Amino acid sequence: MAEIADKAVVHRASTDDATSAHAPAKGDPVLAPLADIPVCQWRALAERVAEPNAYYLPEWALAVSASARGRVGAMALSAFSDAPLAYDGPARMIGLLPAVSLWRAYRIPLPALVSAQPYGTLCTPPLDADLAEAAAERLMQEARRAGAHALMLRDMSLDGKAMRAFTEVLRLNGMRPRLMQSCLRACLDATRDADELLADALGAKKLKELRRLRHRLAEHGAVHFEVARTPAEVTAALETFLVLEASGWKGKRGTALVQHQGDAAFIRRATAGLAETAQCEIVTLRAGDAPVAGAIVLRHRERAFYFKLGIDERFAKYSPGVQLTLDLTRHLCGDPAIRSADSTAAPDHPMINPIWRGRFAIGDVLIPLRRYDPLVPMIHTALAAHSFAEEVARGAVRFIRSRGKSH
Repeated sequence: MAEIADKAVVHRASTDDATSAHAPAKGDPVLAPLADIPVCQWRALAERVAEPNAYYLPEWALAVSASARGRVGAMALSAFSDAPLAYDGPARMIGLLPAVSLWRAYRIPLPALVSAQPYGTLCTPPLDADLAEAAAERLMQEARRAGAHALMLRDMSLDGKAMRAFTEVLRLNGMRPRLMQSCLRACLDATRDADELLADALGAKKLKELRRLRHRLAEHGAVHFEVARTPAEVTAALETFLVLEASGWKGKRGTALVQHQGDAAFIRRATAGLAETAQCEIVTLRAGDAPVAGAIVLRHRERAFYFKLGIDERFAKYSPGVQLTLDLTRHLCGDPAIRSADSTAAPDHPMINPIWRGRFAIGDVLIPLRRYDPLVPMIHTALAAHSFAEEVARGAVRFIRSRGKSH
């Protein structure tokens, strides 16, 4: 059954669905390997998107698909406008959805496609801002041609332009999206004055305590905040970050990037590639010569993405992660090119939530592809059961870890 479901979403185009000028040539597979997507068109689309998402920039997504653990070999649905970019030029790409089968994503043997996990917690697909509804409609058409009965758009920005485009296309076709789960995530309004924002968020008493801890940290050497921007700077700063991350709890659990060859290869390739176009920065907090905290920050148009944080736990009593985040907040608020930042953190994250007080909704959304399709309720039920089982498992892990800390 699993094999049947997997093959169903890579079948060749049907005659009924292959009539549009944007479609692949008759007989070509609808789903293409992500590595086969024309990078020049992908980059051009990234400059026109309705919503920024650095995790679906080509330099990042291709690096993930090439080597990251459990994420290699992603496929893609693509949407094109009938109008060429230039006279006799190629058709204009207006949408892209990196995807995997429902079987691969959740081990559910039903014919659906799921947005590919890009080693970040945002999967909002790039849709052309001027043609967002047309892009959503054509991605749905391509998914049907691939044999899918539904699209599972996970980690979607629920109130953004991309979700509104899919919702409107569904409405016009007598359908509606099905929200599987949602949460509120911390974000930063980078248009505000940083000192005013931090005072409002933390209050005078907490800021005074953090200044005291910073003075204590300075006893180990002058505290300074560094921003690596150029490819050479980013390459060097990444190695410092990888050591910091592996030295903490992620290293103890075996989840640090550098502990797995494929993950290390992905992050080195991705950060170097994005640094070439000024879309990646690595920030480091030092006490003298000693790095005490570091973070990877991605940039896409007017939005920043706080990807990962690593600290040297020998300095934990000085709150180095918080100290770095305060400096990063000032850095982003002082950059006129950045208007907002996504924490990409868990909804209840104890460090970032008190500092970045903005919130936006994110969730998993099931998109039906045909009206009255009897398979869609089955897919919905299977996904709900899988989500419940995962939550029970996570609760058990949290309980075991809490018991371990108490003994």
